[in-house]
Amino acid sequence: MWQYALKIALTAAIIVAVSEIAKRSSFWAAALASLPLTSLLALIWLYVETGNTQKVAALSQGIFWLVIPSLLLFVLLPLLLRAGWSFWASLGTSSAATTAAYFGMVWIMGRLHINA
Repeated sequence: MWQYALKIALTAAIIVAVSEIAKRSSFWAAALASLPLTSLLALIWLYVETGNTQKVAALSQGIFWLVIPSLLLFVLLPLLLRAGWSFWASLGTSSAATTAAYFGMVWIMGRLHINA
C-alpha cells in the first residue's frame, strides 16, 4: 500500500512542480516536463515490483515507439493557439490528432511486426 502512496505523491509533486515553475519560466518548466520522468518511474517501479528485466525492456521499447506519435501534440497545439483557436478547441483537436497518430503507429508497428 505504501508503494501506491509513494507513486501518487511523487507523480503529483512532479506535476505541481512543472505548473509552478511554468509561472516563472516556460523554458525550465518545459525542460522538467520533457524529461522522461514518467517513463523512468514506470520502469523503476516495474523492475522493483517484478524483478523482470524482459518486461522492463519490452516497456522501454514500447515507450520508444509511442513517443513518436505523442510529439504531434506538441507541434499541433502551439500552431492552433497561434492561429487564434481557443485553448480548449486547440487542446481537444491536438489530443484527438495525437490519439489518431497513436492508432496509426500501432497499426504500422503491427505491419512491421514490431512487438512492444
